[in-house]
Amino acid sequence: MKGFLQQLFDYNFYCNKKLIAQCGSQKVISENCTRLFSHILNAHHIWNQRILGNSSEYSVWQEHPFAHWEDIHYDNQRSSFEIITNASDLHKRVEYENSEGRTFANELQDILFHVVNHSTHHRAQILKDYRDSGIAPEPLDYIFYKR
Repeated sequence: MKGFLQQLFDYNFYCNKKLIAQCGSQKVISENCTRLFSHILNAHHIWNQRILGNSSEYSVWQEHPFAHWEDIHYDNQRSSFEIITNASDLHKRVEYENSEGRTFANELQDILFHVVNHSTHHRAQILKDYRDSGIAPEPLDYIFYKR
């Protein structure tokens, strides 16, 4: 399972880098794109911190300037790889508080999978906005990545 999770985070890293590059090539980055991509970065950071038992320096919908996206993304990825590499039991339950202060517990592997799935969901929203604006989005399907 560790190997599969590492592959999923490689895919997530690849997709986010491609999207950052495509956003950087635009004259203007839409407010919705900034809002959604910042949310992707924030959620990834928040989940890493929950797993590590730390509080997050970011809030769920905090917006980041484009110039910071790559650094935040790299830090998130590095932290996730350390979590996966150092995990002795991916079935270990992680207790955390959600953004409303409610306490939950989920298996580490489920939380890690959620991070990737959550990112994919919001990247798709950004790509739809691109299509609706007449911009051809980068293909970010998992199977394209695996080819």
